[in-house]
Amino acid sequence: MNTYYFDNGATTALKQEVIDEMIPYFNEVYGNPSSIYALSRNAKKAIENAREQIANLICADKQEIYFTSGGTEADNMAIRGTMEINKVKNHIITTKIEHPAILNTCKFLEQKGVEVTYLNVDEKGFINLKELKNSIKENTGIISIMFANNEIGTIEPVVEIGKIAKEKNIIFHTDGVQAVGNIEIDVNKMGIDMLSISSHKIYGPKGIGALYIKKGINIQKIIFGGAQEKNLRAGTENVPGIIGFGKAAELINNNLNKHIIKLKELRDYYINEIKKRIPRIKINGSIEKRLPGNANISFEGIDSTSLILELDNYGICASGGSACSSKEKKPSHVLSAIGVSEKFINGALRTTFGDFNNKREVDYLLNNLEKIISKLRNINNEGIL
Repeated sequence: MNTYYFDNGATTALKQEVIDEMIPYFNEVYGNPSSIYALSRNAKKAIENAREQIANLICADKQEIYFTSGGTEADNMAIRGTMEINKVKNHIITTKIEHPAILNTCKFLEQKGVEVTYLNVDEKGFINLKELKNSIKENTGIISIMFANNEIGTIEPVVEIGKIAKEKNIIFHTDGVQAVGNIEIDVNKMGIDMLSISSHKIYGPKGIGALYIKKGINIQKIIFGGAQEKNLRAGTENVPGIIGFGKAAELINNNLNKHIIKLKELRDYYINEIKKRIPRIKINGSIEKRLPGNANISFEGIDSTSLILELDNYGICASGGSACSSKEKKPSHVLSAIGVSEKFINGALRTTFGDFNNKREVDYLLNNLEKIISKLRNINNEGIL
């Protein structure tokens, strides 16, 4: 059976150019970058080239890029590092729809005496800028609000948030894991002080990410050991991962506009066809300001777990929400925060399109989805489930 993959928000497949770029760093240029002989110097040089490739994707300076094990570590590094460097400024502002990497970090810090304000969002997932301003205190140390939501795709007003933070001299961090590679980003023009990035969301390898830290922003390291990453993130560098990450960033940066246009076309076609073919649906999140490849739709009277398993029988991969919380039984915290009603909240399906998808595959998804929804609704109406 063929696989039809529509879960690019969870992870993406590596592009062949990325694999080809990585291979020599497994078995040829394998030196430890901290050593001084040629084999290691070559590895170090390749790391710096990758650092520049990633910086170019977000219009940053390469010295502002710090490698991590992924987006989760980057989020932890930004928030915990900020709280550790200035314990007087012990108030965090975030939102109720953040990724667990942010929410669980904040919960941990609350146990240590840090104060956290969780902003509400409206029915489309947007924060209220007035509420943000009113939440700022004398001891507010960081505002951490995601660039674009991983479940519903809503893009937050990042530029406006950056202006508010700058006016109050507060650090602004944004989890950009879903946004980088899907939106044009200029960290300087947008007023972003720190930005989290993950390689495996942009057709690079898993287990590698980065935190952009604007020059002049100081944070405390949270991993202790050697002096790697300018003494801010200890541990021997994942050289093949970094090289793959850099190549993936370069590839997507070179084709960003085409990539965005293609994903929007697939997404809009899919949503419009769903509207025509399947009744009793709800589109979650903003239509106008959402990630180009994201479609999150709830189907009344459907359990998303049953739906995903039925789709899997046809080789179709999709999700009910964030892959990081897909095994949980409780309703999505994001859908709860935007006020999705009980009859829709358990029937959400997130499809996230990517570079390897095409219209023929979307038609295959639509045809089978239409059959499966009808089948599941008939079963439910008969009282079998």
